[in-house]
Formats: sequence, C-alpha cells, structure tokens
Amino acid sequence: MSIRRLRSNPKTLGDVNMVTGELRNLYYKRLLPIEKYYSFHHFHSPSYEDADFDNKPMVLVMGQYSTGKTTFIRYLIEQDFPGSRVGPEPTTDCFTALMYGEVEGIIPGNALTVDPKKPFRNLDPFGNAFLNRFQCVQMPNKVLESVSIIDTPGILTAAKRKLSRGYDFPAVLRWFAERVDRIILLFDAHKLEFSDELTRAFGALCGHEDKLRVVLNKADRVDSQQLMRVYGALMWSLGKVFRTPEILRVYIGSFWSEPRQMCDHYQLIEMEEEDLLADIRNLPRNAAVRKLNDLVKRARLVRAHAHIISYLKQEMPTIFCKESKKHNLIYQLPVIFTKIQQQHRVPAGDFPDCTKMQEKLLGQDFSKFKTLKPSLMASLDKLLTTDIANLVPLLQQQELRKKSLHGVLDGDFLGTFRPEHYRRDPFKEPPRDDESSEADFDEWAVEKFKPKYDEIFYNLSPSEGKLSGTKVREWMTTTLLPNSVLAHIWRLSDVDGDGMLDNEEFALAVHLIEGKLEGHWLPRELPSHLVPPSKRLSTASDEE
Repeated sequence: MSIRRLRSNPKTLGDVNMVTGELRNLYYKRLLPIEKYYSFHHFHSPSYEDADFDNKPMVLVMGQYSTGKTTFIRYLIEQDFPGSRVGPEPTTDCFTALMYGEVEGIIPGNALTVDPKKPFRNLDPFGNAFLNRFQCVQMPNKVLESVSIIDTPGILTAAKRKLSRGYDFPAVLRWFAERVDRIILLFDAHKLEFSDELTRAFGALCGHEDKLRVVLNKADRVDSQQLMRVYGALMWSLGKVFRTPEILRVYIGSFWSEPRQMCDHYQLIEMEEEDLLADIRNLPRNAAVRKLNDLVKRARLVRAHAHIISYLKQEMPTIFCKESKKHNLIYQLPVIFTKIQQQHRVPAGDFPDCTKMQEKLLGQDFSKFKTLKPSLMASLDKLLTTDIANLVPLLQQQELRKKSLHGVLDGDFLGTFRPEHYRRDPFKEPPRDDESSEADFDEWAVEKFKPKYDEIFYNLSPSEGKLSGTKVREWMTTTLLPNSVLAHIWRLSDVDGDGMLDNEEFALAVHLIEGKLEGHWLPRELPSHLVPPSKRLSTASDEE
C-alpha cells in the first residue's frame, strides 16, 4: 500500500475547516453575547476561544494507578515521551498533554495558560496547585499530527484516599471531559477496585457518556473463567455509577507493543484491539460533528440558564427581605425548574444539575441578575433553529467523502500508527562517512541472517517462490506480537505490494520481528539499507 493513501484529502479537510469556521462565527455572534449578559461563566464553563475551535481532536486517558495508562499511550504513538515513567506504584503525578511540535520540548502549565494557540487558557482558575502539576509535551510524532492525547494522574485507591492533591481533581476532569473527543477509562483485570476518588471522577464524566470508552486492560494475564467474572463485576459496578439505559462499551485487551501471553481468549483480544483503534482512527474525521454537537448542547444550556436567572430576578423584592427571599428561591429551585419547563417549553434535559446550581447561587447577588432580553433570546432561537440547520449540508458533504479520507490509522493496516523516531534502533539507516565505500553502504543489513530465515521460509512451503499472505499471517501470529505491530511489519516487508512475500521480503519481515521482540521501535517507512537488493531498482524508479 502506498503511503500516499494515508494522507488526508485536502478537499475534505477544507470542508471540516469550513464547518468549524462557521461554528466559531456563530458562537461569537449568537451565543457569546448571551453568555456575557447572564454571567454564564460564573455558573458553568468558561467561554470558548479560537483555540477551542481550531485544536485537533483530543483523547483523555484516565484510570487508577498501574492500570497501564502511560503504556497505552506509548502503545499508540510507539514512542517514549519526556517525563513518562511506568511502574506498579503511582508514577504519573501530573496531567500531561501530548501535542505535535516540530521540536521536542516540555511547556509548563503556567506558560500554557497564556498561550492563545493552546486550548488551555481557561485552566488558569484552578491555580498554581494544579498548574504546577500540568505540562504539555510537544514532539514530532505522526500520530500527534492528527490527535492530541491527555495523560492523567492515577486515580487513588481506597488505601490512599486520605492523600490530598491540593486542587479539585474531579473539577479538572470535568473541564477536560467537556472539551475532549474521546475518554479512555482503563481498568486492570487483576485488581478491579472502585475507590471514593474513582466514584467522584465518574461524577465528573456524567453527561459525557457518549465520549466514554472503557478498557479492561491486561486481559491476557487472566484465564477465560477469571476474565468472565471480572468483566461481569465491572459491568455491574459501572451500571451502579452510570445510571443510563445504554450499556457502556467495554473493550477487552492488552494494550502494549510487547508480545502477549497466549490464552484461550487471544483472538478476542485481537478483535477488540482492532475495534478500539478503528474508533480512535475515526476521531479526526468526526471532529466537526463533535464540535457542532457540543455547541448545540451549550446553546441549550445557555437558554435554560437565561430563563432561570430571569425568573429569579423577577421574583426578588425591590427593597426589603432580599436575603430571606433569596434563600427561599434557592430552596424552591426544583419547583422553579418545573415552572420554566411548562411556561417556556424548555426540555427538562437542558437544565443544569439542580444541586450544583443551588450551591453556585448561594454566593451570588440576585439584585444584579437581568431579565429576559427579547433580542438576545431571538438570536439564540435563530442559532438553534436556522443557523445550525444550514451547516448540516456541509457535514453531509463531508460524510460522502469519508471513504477518501484516511485517519491516523489505516483500516487495512492498523500498524501505521508509528513515528519517524527510533530508539537504539538496528533498523535506522547508518550514517555515511567519507571512508566508507559505496559497496559497504549498499550492503543489505539482513544478508548475514538470511540463511536461517530461508530455512523458515522453505519450511512454510512457498508456491512459485512466494508465500501467500495467509501463510505468513499464520506464522507471524505465533510470535504473539499485537496485530497492529504485525500488520505494520507486513506493510514494510511487502515491498512490491503484490500481497505475497518472496524469500528476501520474508527475511526482511523476520528481521523486523526479531528487532521488535528485542524491544526496538519499528521505522514508519522502510530505510534504504533494509530494502532487499532485488527491489532497490524498482523502489528508486517509483520515487522518481
């Protein structure tokens, strides 16, 4: 398969940018004036900025400590990142945003809140206690060109729940949950435990269940009977926390790039891996739809908020007994919600959480509230009824072109989720110096290992000098490497793209597998010194 197929269609990306540009204009023109007029940001989330519309899709990775969050991220980007540590103890103690950058570097939290190009300026109210535990890692990685990933501190278990973080952890999670495109929640199949902090973290995700994907990780370390029991216990526990009629999607897997342990449910793990990676692959394509959906949800909440503030203002006395009337109105807020629903036909699902709204109202001066302004409400109604509807044709055009748009991961070859960088890599092309001869430089790096690789090749009974994809796959799966890694090795080895491997291509595939089993990263594209000699002429002509 040509690498060119994996690049995004510029016309489709133009449609996406056009939709997000129109959404930004509608927000500033229709919605922001109402938010300011009724002090929406004092009660709910801060106002949107340009970066909220322009940023790439974001994936929030969360879970208890030692569930494999950082390893999962390294599995996705096939690369270590600065500040990452892996271990059985709580190793990640801060929020880390992994974003694309031409030069690798770390930006501290306080600097991020003043950068208008980053979507983190509204994190400033959480204070230094949080910002000192927040950083952005920029790195030139192929995956991060299309998505950004947020790594989170491990959620504390019951034994450590008395420890204080110094900032409102659930509130920070809620801030990110409102803005990300996907939330990956990891559990360890070995130690399924629901602590107090985990329950509070679930509360921060309420209202965003559509973004949530649950992963039961390290499933190859338990047998099928244990897995069935753990899966049932997890579903039962999630049902108690997320009181929704829909069942949350739970992926069973072992998400890392090392060989998995052989188990009865090995094939299930492979299928679940492909499903989850396909879901992440679609995020760049669906970014505009998600932003439109979030804007509509926000507009409906703003409408309900405006009616609540206006009602409270109208009920307040002009001179006497203001404080007692204020507390009485706060106490009667559930009844007020019902009255507004009936009088203005505002759906019950558009209203904020009543208890949280009551807590916010306690510190407010009701005399500064404002009544309904017809022109602003008419503008909001136009946004919801007309303006958003006019954007639907653009989204439909985008849907029609989806087949020509390949996301981060190609559906046929999942393993293209790989970077340009290498770690002490035997696959990396050696530098050429003045003393090295042309013959030395052109020597095939696999040649000295080829006799033992040929023995495996001919034991697999090639037909007309080539092995079919089916035979190669059957042999490759015996290495217990994840399908995503094997698929990438196949793409690198099938140099001529005929769907079969000759003895040189097969030797290359075995060489790449051995290197991966030793812990090396795979190259995203095949270096010239690894191209089989018989394929070098055709490869060079293709590049021309």
